[in-house]
Amino acid sequence: MPLTSGFNHVATLTPDLDRFAAFYGDVFGAVVVHEIAKRDDHPRMFIIDMGGGSALNVFEVPEASIIGERRRLGGRGAIDHFGIAVDSLDALEQVKGRLEAAGADIGEIQRLGDEWSLFFRDVDGTELEVCCKAD
Repeated sequence: MPLTSGFNHVATLTPDLDRFAAFYGDVFGAVVVHEIAKRDDHPRMFIIDMGGGSALNVFEVPEASIIGERRRLGGRGAIDHFGIAVDSLDALEQVKGRLEAAGADIGEIQRLGDEWSLFFRDVDGTELEVCCKAD
């Protein structure tokens, strides 16, 4: 049995922190719980509560400093994508509707092993996944 209890946070980068937070708030109901103002030694940063004890730590950096190709598997760096958990297929379908309303590029809900999965691209074009256990 793992000693860990899951992920605490995922750190990511965006060129527009306010737009990023608005997208995750609209689609997932995520809430900014902490903000660090830009300093000479640290970029502006939000901690966004994603629920269930998980957060996104989001740093605002110039677009040109974000390395990699967000749309190409293998070009996105060592961590290709992360999955956001929801409790049920109903919740996953609600998220799909919210993603559609937000104008996100989305796939179809599909069964992957013992989970339902929906891939999408967020406001910055980063590919992510929303998952729930299949009953």
